[in-house]
Amino acid sequence: MPNFNSTSTGLRVMLSQKETLAVGQYLASKKGAKATTPHSDTLIVYSLDDTPFAYLETGKQLLKLSLRSDPVLSKVLRDKYEEVTPGQKLNPKVWNTIVISGQLSFDEIKALIDHSYHQARVINDAIDEAL
Repeated sequence: MPNFNSTSTGLRVMLSQKETLAVGQYLASKKGAKATTPHSDTLIVYSLDDTPFAYLETGKQLLKLSLRSDPVLSKVLRDKYEEVTPGQKLNPKVWNTIVISGQLSFDEIKALIDHSYHQARVINDAIDEAL
């Protein structure tokens, strides 16, 4: 379970190395997924073919995970969870950034990863059909 610490900026969560690895391992377990670090050692990009479906930022106290999302689902998630915000440095219509703080369970995070992976598959299928 995450270690919660109270700070002047509110409730913050410190994820253990084991929990951080679990998120990364689940991302890497998706069929055909490849992990690269094209921007920095602390930002891992998970892609299906050349289509990114997740960005995992690991270099700070708070673990950030950016995932593709259907625009309607994005709005629902942002309205319901404080830790879900428009994609940082990504198209905010189709990307969410999640600060993993305990609001969402690991099972919910896995479901959102699955949804993001599916979105990338749909994009790749559309590209293949167009060629």
